[in-house]
Amino acid sequence: MLYSPINPADINTIQGVYAVKPQIPFVCGNEGIGRVVESCKSDSKLKKGDLVVPRKNALGTWRDYVVASEDDWLKVPSDLSPVTLATLMVNPGTAYRMLTDFVDLKPGSVVIQNGGNSAVGQSVIQLCKHWGVKTVSIVRNREGIEELKKILQEMGADHVLTDEELKSTEVFKSKEIPAPSLALNCVGGRNALELIKTMGENSTMVTYGGMSKQPLTVPTAALIFKDITLKGFWMTRWNWLHDKDGQREHLVNELCSLAKQGVLQSPPHTLVHIDSWITAIEGATDSRGLVGTKYILSFEA
Repeated sequence: MLYSPINPADINTIQGVYAVKPQIPFVCGNEGIGRVVESCKSDSKLKKGDLVVPRKNALGTWRDYVVASEDDWLKVPSDLSPVTLATLMVNPGTAYRMLTDFVDLKPGSVVIQNGGNSAVGQSVIQLCKHWGVKTVSIVRNREGIEELKKILQEMGADHVLTDEELKSTEVFKSKEIPAPSLALNCVGGRNALELIKTMGENSTMVTYGGMSKQPLTVPTAALIFKDITLKGFWMTRWNWLHDKDGQREHLVNELCSLAKQGVLQSPPHTLVHIDSWITAIEGATDSRGLVGTKYILSFEA
């Protein structure tokens, strides 16, 4: 392996609260970029020097060497930054699928999301900017909030609001922008309820996380009078469902193409050598960061 990020799902797996529970002992890590150093088959599709990303969930990418079947990997272009490739499949992949699988978004459509400064949230902003879709990104109020808003707006966000500002904003009532047709929820609880209040008729909320650890509460009126749809999304499940139909390869190619175009940028990140893994874990679980700095384990000497 060359690089492997620390994602929330990795931390949840260690804590034993994630849906995938590998048999102990196990090596953690779902995402990363590796380079083929040897192939045992002369007719292998993968050759020495190829860059690859995991095809298999819970492959265990937090290690310097992995021995696995060639079917457990997907080849990726060598003309992209390894750090970009190491962080391209999980969070940008989740954003891409949620934006394309649930609602037929058009230029001018509106997407509202909480966790706007998360890695997925940043990918949503970048993709929507590219497609001409308007975004309303909700973030937690904190020290340096104006700096955070500026960073997200420079990334392409149309509106960045704190939780408190969402409750009083006039951007929807004034018709400055249409009611959202898609809401992306990674927080749950009261925060998700405030998103639902803004949603338009026949709109859809997709839940892909629950950082507040609070249940999703839905007003009866939103279901009856707006006919909103509630869906869930889990990237791992999507990968399982589409492992053999060519859609995974298509997604990887599409994400790499978007990265080459500069649409998808590497998230703010800190490289930490595997020898200092404790520092990386502590940083990855610290919620005080501005834009959710991604901690990436490095295995290079």
